[in-house]
Amino acid sequence: MTDLLVRLAVPADFPAIAELTVAAYRASGQLNSEHDYAKTLNDVAGRAAEGELLVAVDTRTDTVVGAVLFVLPGTPYAEVSTPGEAEFRMLAVDPEAQGRGVGELLARTCVARAAELGFGAVVICVRDFVVGAQRLYARLGFVRIPERDWAPAAGVDLLALRLELAPVTAATGVA
Repeated sequence: MTDLLVRLAVPADFPAIAELTVAAYRASGQLNSEHDYAKTLNDVAGRAAEGELLVAVDTRTDTVVGAVLFVLPGTPYAEVSTPGEAEFRMLAVDPEAQGRGVGELLARTCVARAAELGFGAVVICVRDFVVGAQRLYARLGFVRIPERDWAPAAGVDLLALRLELAPVTAATGVA
């Protein structure tokens, strides 16, 4: 992961983000003709306006290889967060870059951002059949919160996951 850098996305990144996000969702079987989520995934400018859109860049090639949207509770892209919980959405890694730790780096960056902002937890949703993502999140300490599972469309079953963050003491800044 030393050849990866996470930074805020800039408008010049948007076409690459759209392309890799749609490719990643398609490769994992998350896009089908019955639910046209590709339109939402392609609206990179729309989501960038509503949260912190982060990209992972391969520093060897200066290529965007992953992206994620970090959002706060009550904002338009927040799905399951409640007060005190940050959330991230649409984490995607270019299929050509998978297996290099890009997704883990993006997820850890979101967790660190939530802690930096003083949130007590991070919540996310993952499709019920995307086993690789579920394994990653379990390894990072996320646990199921089945009472918040939901389905935005028929056949799109989302599992809710939560990671409790260690409280930071104001005096030392240490957890």
